[in-house]
Amino acid sequence: MTTVREETRALETREALLYERGPDGSVVCNLCAHRCRIRPGLRGICGVRENRDGTLVTLVFDRVVSAGIDPIEKKPFFHFLPGSLAYSIATVGCNFHCLFCAHGDFSFSRKVAISFGI
Repeated sequence: MTTVREETRALETREALLYERGPDGSVVCNLCAHRCRIRPGLRGICGVRENRDGTLVTLVFDRVVSAGIDPIEKKPFFHFLPGSLAYSIATVGCNFHCLFCAHGDFSFSRKVAISFGI
């Protein structure tokens, strides 16, 4: 019987963008303001970026849980191209917990993450 962690390692992953390698094998993720320092084998606050032997990988690169086209006015932009449309996507693993988030019910849900093998 395999564990969720073993199954996650078997999934296709991609090297993440926006990170720095440390001299001790740790990485610093620069995707958000948390700037997580992640030791080998561990994940950041979001739970979807993992340090694999000094390389930060994303576990949700191709795992979109929601996609849609919305009026730009629905977004948190002030006077940005009024009347236009915005393409929105979401994955599990958000760490912002914005009160206005339309995807908050699944973006940081552990149940959804497990169903995606994360």
